[in-house]
Amino acid sequence: MLLAIDAGNTNIVFALYDGAERRTLWRCATEARRTADEYAVWLLQLMQLVGLGAGDVDGAIISSVVPAATPHLDRLCTKHFAVRPMVVGAADVKLGIDVLLDRPEEVGADRLVNAIAGRDMHKGAFIVIDFGTATTFDVVDEAGAYCGGVIAPGINLSAEALYQAAAKLPRVDVQPTQSVIGTNTVDAMRSGLYWGYIGLIEGLVARIKAETGVPMKVIATGGLAPMFANGTPVIEEMDGDLTLRGLQMIYERNKTR
Repeated sequence: MLLAIDAGNTNIVFALYDGAERRTLWRCATEARRTADEYAVWLLQLMQLVGLGAGDVDGAIISSVVPAATPHLDRLCTKHFAVRPMVVGAADVKLGIDVLLDRPEEVGADRLVNAIAGRDMHKGAFIVIDFGTATTFDVVDEAGAYCGGVIAPGINLSAEALYQAAAKLPRVDVQPTQSVIGTNTVDAMRSGLYWGYIGLIEGLVARIKAETGVPMKVIATGGLAPMFANGTPVIEEMDGDLTLRGLQMIYERNKTR
């Protein structure tokens, strides 16, 4: 089985794939100082609960936007699973996608992985909106090339900044409100966060489409994607497994090289 690891700024996701089928998935909070041994104690116990062991893993791939965590995850694979992982962004891992950026080496690994997975699903141009610590909008053209995109603060980050910067405002959870006009402080904050973010999504998608001049499908991924997809028709499709499926595809393409 393949161990696919997606290390983001907030969470690290570990998934096991049997061919193209995802068998199971676990996530933990991102902690850059966590060692390979600490990951192993946690992960191997979870695998044991579903009847799996280290010997069931015969391949691994890592996508990471947290450079300090990457060596520990690499060591997890080599020491505890006896496999040398592919690392997205390494020179020996071929992605098979043209990156039309001024500095291609700067683009986050997860953004390219999302683009590769989306391109496999859709033959035309598309936008991937990934709701994570940051909210990213990634654009792939009709030829399947990665064109760049937009990086905005994630909504939870925005909510925390509002709480930290305004002495009289409470910390609130993000959720839709039935009315845009809030009749108390908490509802007013929730409205501003949620409907303000809906406005950001709709406005940026409209501007991207106007700038490219071609029809584009809009795909949402990330943990908060369902909440926002229910608030706007701009989002046409949700896919919570987009990044992991992209990792599985990259692994399959490279293991035969």
